[in-house]
Amino acid sequence: MKILVVDDDADLSALIAFALKKAGYLVVEAADGQEALARFEEEEPTLVILDVNLPRKSGFEVLAALRRRSKVPVIFLTVRGAEEDVVAGLDAGADDYVTKPFSPRSLLARVRAQLRRTGFEKANQAARGDLVLDFDQQTVKVAGAAPVPLTTLEAKLLQVLLAHAGTTLPTERLLSAVWGSRGGGDRQLLKQLVHRLRRKIEPDPAVPRYLQTASGVGYRLAADGRPGEED
Repeated sequence: MKILVVDDDADLSALIAFALKKAGYLVVEAADGQEALARFEEEEPTLVILDVNLPRKSGFEVLAALRRRSKVPVIFLTVRGAEEDVVAGLDAGADDYVTKPFSPRSLLARVRAQLRRTGFEKANQAARGDLVLDFDQQTVKVAGAAPVPLTTLEAKLLQVLLAHAGTTLPTERLLSAVWGSRGGGDRQLLKQLVHRLRRKIEPDPAVPRYLQTASGVGYRLAADGRPGEED
């Protein structure tokens, strides 16, 4: 499951993203209304957490644009908690309305409720082709073989690659997905992480069939195991 978090408060956005990622969700972040619409088109998230007071386009403007093209669940997040504001948000098409301050635990409960309501409740597994990632056990199965334990970083990398199987993901995007928007990783660390993950999922890590390199761009996952370019 992929969730778009839209808030111009960088610290709050990071806190929400951390809580969602810890719960097993993929997270995409945007800091203003215009960026939110662009990321929505690029990422096709399952749910949107949307601040009302945003630069460039307000949350109400973003919501109106989303409702013209999608029924994706939208949770408004705002300091404006007066009854008339709540009513206005729900009437505009929001599915829920959370006022600041809030606890990450309560927000996660609302996220799960919306995903259940729309039939997208988070499963504990992600599967593409030969690969099955178990979030709870933090293991991967390859072509029906026994589960192989993964580290947290390996599981994060595999999760984002599975979500975009067959698509080349740029290095910078993978760095953000695995280590967060505030950094902590670099190209060399990502290359080492790819090498370790290949040792766990590839029949021959020297000739990768699943985790392939797109030279000068990034990496892609061929979940059907067709031979790819050597790193």
